[in-house]
Amino acid sequence: MIPPRVEYERFIYSIARDFQIVEKSSLHFFSTSAAAGMLKGMVWFRNGLTLKVVEVIDFAVGEILDYSYTVYDGEEKIAWYDPQPHPESPELSETFPHHIHLPPDIKKNRKPAKGINFHHINLPTLFDAIEKRKP
Repeated sequence: MIPPRVEYERFIYSIARDFQIVEKSSLHFFSTSAAAGMLKGMVWFRNGLTLKVVEVIDFAVGEILDYSYTVYDGEEKIAWYDPQPHPESPELSETFPHHIHLPPDIKKNRKPAKGINFHHINLPTLFDAIEKRKP
């Protein structure tokens, strides 16, 4: 379950301090109602990669309602995660609807996104994957 808002914000604003791979973060949480909000911004990593983050969160139910996570190497988009359902792709059923787009043919090459879901903070899982992508 997504933690209460105050804990979530504490986590977000401590990322650059708490994760050695993170060089800096421009993540910012915006309230959209008393119980919901949106996270937007970028995270820059010491290995040269960048992560663009968008999350819509409902703290009343403790869930991420929607997200987009995009990984860049310089200006090149090298991966993105999204929850757009693709029921026509049985290979994605393991993590349905969560998946990652990867090269080659990044738009159509979808793989299961292990560890990504609507019920917990996804950023540590993403940081681990990014740390393994490039020395």
